[in-house]
Amino acid sequence: MKLPGDINLTTAVSVWRRNMTEYSHTWMTNILPNFFDPVLYLLGMGLGLGMFVGRGVNGLSYIEFIAPGLMAASAMQGASFESTYNVFVKMNFAKLYDAYLATPAQIQDIAFGEQLWAISRGLIYGIAFMTVLLCFTAAGYRIITSPWGVLLPVAMLLTANMFALIGLSFTASIRNINYYGFYYTLWLTPLFLFSGIFFPLDNPNMAGGHAETIAWFTPLYHCVRLMRGLAQGPLDWTHGVDAVWILAISAVLSVVVPRRMRKRMVH
Repeated sequence: MKLPGDINLTTAVSVWRRNMTEYSHTWMTNILPNFFDPVLYLLGMGLGLGMFVGRGVNGLSYIEFIAPGLMAASAMQGASFESTYNVFVKMNFAKLYDAYLATPAQIQDIAFGEQLWAISRGLIYGIAFMTVLLCFTAAGYRIITSPWGVLLPVAMLLTANMFALIGLSFTASIRNINYYGFYYTLWLTPLFLFSGIFFPLDNPNMAGGHAETIAWFTPLYHCVRLMRGLAQGPLDWTHGVDAVWILAISAVLSVVVPRRMRKRMVH
């Protein structure tokens, strides 16, 4: 079956299945570090720092405020790690892509298969974290209270897809694994800290009142807003803008990634 971009879906799914089979043997050691990272932030900052914040963040307790954003970050981290380090190792050290290309598989099929798997990893972490949040909600916290919360997995999928494509684009552009230090330290970490997860960005004292405007041009900000709206409401037209923003960036990158991957493998 052919998809737009001349992608053979059967071949792409075969790449996804190969990754899934390998993951099934090591999922416990793989999931725990990435899963506990946002959970520790939730407990340490949400409950610990939250003792001093009270209900002073938009009428919510601090743990209720940060939880949806951490869910977005969890999906981002799952997709990002898979589309960066893991893809780089398979491409450059394991020479797995050379083996793929010895079959009828084409670059665009491999790239789409890796994208699908990175999305799957993002969904695994995001849904696992959402399960934790549902337990807090059952305990009386107002974390997932809106009926629109049933669409949170869709928002996770959009988040994981965008960051999978961003990660693949970066991976196809570098030849030294040490460059990921820049990617994580100077890209993902600032996104994590300044996308509205830990504090509201509409404070007029922040960046001269332009903090939210600057954040609007960054990807995680829209994911955080969308998940917070779905989890806690109320939804309005701005959340539709967030979804369109994510889809637009993803559409552009879906064209860029196969071209960069092809150039990377040829040279």
